[in-house]
Amino acid sequence: MATTPQATSPENNPRVKAVFDDIRATRKTDFVNNMWRSLAFDPGLLETTWADVKRLMATETLLDPLTKEMIYIAVSIANGCSYCVHSHTAAARAKGMGSEQHAELLAIIGLAAKTNHLATGLQVPVDPVFDLGGPASPAGL
Repeated sequence: MATTPQATSPENNPRVKAVFDDIRATRKTDFVNNMWRSLAFDPGLLETTWADVKRLMATETLLDPLTKEMIYIAVSIANGCSYCVHSHTAAARAKGMGSEQHAELLAIIGLAAKTNHLATGLQVPVDPVFDLGGPASPAGL
């Protein structure tokens, strides 16, 4: 259950309407998802969150769009955000992620979680070569 109610007519607020219009134009769709509708309770939070998402996820950067979505899926799984896992998996599929690629991504996420927990539990000391400015990295890292 939501912690804040979704407004029945959020676009009555001109700031919210401007963000929703920009989402529609940027994403080339009429659909504004529940995340944005939920953020509309605070127009300032909606504006800053959309600006960050637009800058990093909807604008050409060094990472390709599918890689960005796959990173988002991994972080969303780690953070336990079911909504985010669903929405970014759908976005990744729309950007070309196939079933085998999704399975490999999930295997890597599972492996990373396992080895992260093992390293944390064992309190493995960091190798000096991994520190910035440390000795040259050995071959085969």
